[in-house]
Amino acid sequence: MMLRLARHLSGMIGARRLAVVLGVLASFAIVVSLATVLVMMALGFLANRANELDAERTRQTVFGALSSMRSSIVTTVRDYAVWDDAVTAVYGTPDMPWLIANMGLATEGGPLFDTVFLVDETGKTMLAYRNGAPVEADARSYGGAVFLEMHRKILRAGLEPGAELGVFLQTPDGPAVGAASAIRPVSSAVEAPAEALRTLFIIRHLTPARISRIADNFLISGLLLAESAPSNGPAVPLADPDGKTLGFLSWTPDAPGNQSYAQVRPLVLLALAGVVVFFALLVLTGAAFAIRLKADENTARIQALTDRLSGLRNRTGLYLGLDELTARARTEERDVVMLYLDLDGFKDVNDFYGHAVGDRLIRGVSAGLSRLVPAKAMLARIGGDEFAIAFIDRLDGPEAEHLTRSILDFFSEPFSIGERVAVVGASIGIAVSRKGAVGGEELLRRADVAMYRAKHAGRGRAMYYETLMDDDRDERREMEEALRAAVARGEIDVVFQPIVGARSRTICGVEALARWSRGGTKPVPPDVFIPLAEATGIIDTLGPLVLKRACAAVRNWPGIDISINVSPAQFRNPYFPDQALGIIAEAGIAPSRVTLEITEGYFIQNPGRAKLVMDRLKAGGVRIALDDFGAGFSSIGYLIRFGFDRMKIDRSLTIAGEQSPKGGAMLQATVALAASFDMPVTAEGVETAEQAAFLHLCGCDQLQGYFFGKPMSERAISDLLAPPADVEAAAG
Repeated sequence: MMLRLARHLSGMIGARRLAVVLGVLASFAIVVSLATVLVMMALGFLANRANELDAERTRQTVFGALSSMRSSIVTTVRDYAVWDDAVTAVYGTPDMPWLIANMGLATEGGPLFDTVFLVDETGKTMLAYRNGAPVEADARSYGGAVFLEMHRKILRAGLEPGAELGVFLQTPDGPAVGAASAIRPVSSAVEAPAEALRTLFIIRHLTPARISRIADNFLISGLLLAESAPSNGPAVPLADPDGKTLGFLSWTPDAPGNQSYAQVRPLVLLALAGVVVFFALLVLTGAAFAIRLKADENTARIQALTDRLSGLRNRTGLYLGLDELTARARTEERDVVMLYLDLDGFKDVNDFYGHAVGDRLIRGVSAGLSRLVPAKAMLARIGGDEFAIAFIDRLDGPEAEHLTRSILDFFSEPFSIGERVAVVGASIGIAVSRKGAVGGEELLRRADVAMYRAKHAGRGRAMYYETLMDDDRDERREMEEALRAAVARGEIDVVFQPIVGARSRTICGVEALARWSRGGTKPVPPDVFIPLAEATGIIDTLGPLVLKRACAAVRNWPGIDISINVSPAQFRNPYFPDQALGIIAEAGIAPSRVTLEITEGYFIQNPGRAKLVMDRLKAGGVRIALDDFGAGFSSIGYLIRFGFDRMKIDRSLTIAGEQSPKGGAMLQATVALAASFDMPVTAEGVETAEQAAFLHLCGCDQLQGYFFGKPMSERAISDLLAPPADVEAAAG
């Protein structure tokens, strides 16, 4: 009995143990199952939420891409329409070769636009180009009602700044983004008729290749433009200003949540008991998703701080970097050095070769500077042809000097751009923030001030900022405003210095010289206001004014020739030859009586372009003289290549010829050189009878200087030229 009782009790205990074990296992299974279900539900929720967030982010990115396209094409139409050269070419008799070269051909392979229309004030199409070739299309029919509404708004806005429009529209070639702007000036140098404005209309079609580039730039997978919305999947409508849907932008959702869920689920199903492992994988998955989002944010931030053309930092990126450098400099008690570069001659490249070549030059300069600038320095492009370099240096360290010399040496060589060669220099301003005491914006301003001082001092050099430069800059700005007003009001005087025949000692010509009295009482030296006019563009108005008055005066002096100095800035103007010949024709004098004098410096910098301008002027009958020969790096090659009509030897050579035998021999050799080219010679700076006699013996055929007369008024020249009887009658 006892044995049976023991067996029974043992069975009961075993059953209980089994029940307990089974209960525990069942409870554990239930807990694990519930935990699994809850975890799977949580994972599903997280996956859906991640998909929603990613879809919303992508949707906002698509909207941002559309907005960026519209803003970009508005900026582009402003660059091409708000342009003095465009005003000159469009209004009046259109300069079709210029318009084709600068607007029509810009559609060929350009990333900015592929179609351009130029429309006159009545809505008639003046120019139509697509992909670099002319097209038989009317802008009104091509752009439809959207174009007509844009044209109406542009004409209503007139010459107001910022009057540019950008829209999405339907064209016969498919959906596109377009922009329109009135052709209007950027400065007061030219004018556009407000009542008869002409409009530039540019279009960039949303081709599959264009959509693909947008997808690559904004990291959008499978971006497509379709006529109808997809049956399933996200899409953003593309609409014109009237709300008409042009198509739908759809994309393939990345679904990062689904991807994460698919990676984690097999592990959870295979190891239900591995809750810890599951949560660890969940954490890792979330971390991977967060890293991806962070990477996207960093990519967007880098794009916002980067210049698209050069790949360097832009102005915003520069300011952020300067803040970091300033904070480090204060902590480490070191200096922040800023170099501000402006390219000399970049405008000539743009004007002569076009904006496409100018863009390639900017990219080449950016690449070259990137190799020169040390890794610790920060390089940025902050304007069209302006660059900034900032770095931390030791107190009074040599890095700034070494880097400056390297940059100037870099710009001493010409740039090869395809089959073209461009010669540009650089003016550099340097500012130093001792121990980070000067903020980034102020440091950049100081470097900018120093750069302008270097440019005005002769270009191709570097200058450090000094506090006195601010005062000089304010004074220069005031003088610029006063000079601009004086030229506009015609308050520039023109005086004339006699030129006499070396043998007869009678007046055979005069040189016209500009004079300015600021406020009517304070004379400003020509070597002050002429360079100012050249640097600020005022010379484009001042030069024709002097030429017009000189031609009007010489019309009253039969048998007398007129000489006028021409600024290199005027020679760089492609319209100068036609402008000068027009003024001479209007004055009614023979072009052969007019001699335009140009210094050799411009021929050194721009030989090819100078030759074109000279050939055009000489074909019109005007004579060209090489001025100040002997004052610089005179070359026999210039005399051979350019075929000047006259040589004017500099006053320094005249003085040297009188002071020493070597100087005299040099003077005689110079005149003999001119004679070998059948080139007559005028000697400047003659102040004594001895100098006049010696120069005559050397072979100079004309003499000019204070010995024969200082610069004088038109009335005084007329009195000198009047016959003796007329002079006595006038005196009586």
